[in-house]
Amino acid sequence: MRVGSRAAPDAPRYARVPRARQNRDVNTTFPDAERKEHGYHRGQVDEFLARARASFEEATESDDRVTSAEIRRTAFAVRRSGYSARHVDAAMDRLEEVFFERERRARIAEVGEEAWWEDTRQLLSELRGRLGRPKGKRFKRRSIFASGYRRAQVDAFLDLVDAMLQGHGSLTTADVRSVVFHTEWRGYNEDQVDALLDAVIVLMLSTR
Repeated sequence: MRVGSRAAPDAPRYARVPRARQNRDVNTTFPDAERKEHGYHRGQVDEFLARARASFEEATESDDRVTSAEIRRTAFAVRRSGYSARHVDAAMDRLEEVFFERERRARIAEVGEEAWWEDTRQLLSELRGRLGRPKGKRFKRRSIFASGYRRAQVDAFLDLVDAMLQGHGSLTTADVRSVVFHTEWRGYNEDQVDALLDAVIVLMLSTR
């Protein structure tokens, strides 16, 4: 979900979306959210995708160039009668994978394939180190005055990640991108959890 956080949102989940609107800047059609449901701000979506397309077509690097990491972390404002969130999310996920593959090829051309795989092995080692910690202690907890991600939910999902890394289960990048957690008093630090899930996605894309 690109609503700004992996915490479970209060807004209703997105369902049937009967109408479609053409985004001429990027030649992408997104259905509108149903009348009584929330969707993504059309202007923000159109602007970002137009910028992403321009970045992809650039022949040279620039400070404003969109990256796969930026695509993964981009959040759009939620409003009534916006674009269908699930359709935009699916398009953003595909876009991230396209950009990541281009970045992977560029990196291999720069440092060589062996160096690329060494970086990937290092990332895997770091993830396994975090996942090997005792449940309830895999991340820092928030202070006594703050809430964070519910530890039991995070740990349960990370068990699925651990199983995937060991060659079991059928976890997908879409599962990691869309996971949401409820909050609790003194839960896990959200930034640390989000960073690890981002790293999981990078690893999964790197080893396809």
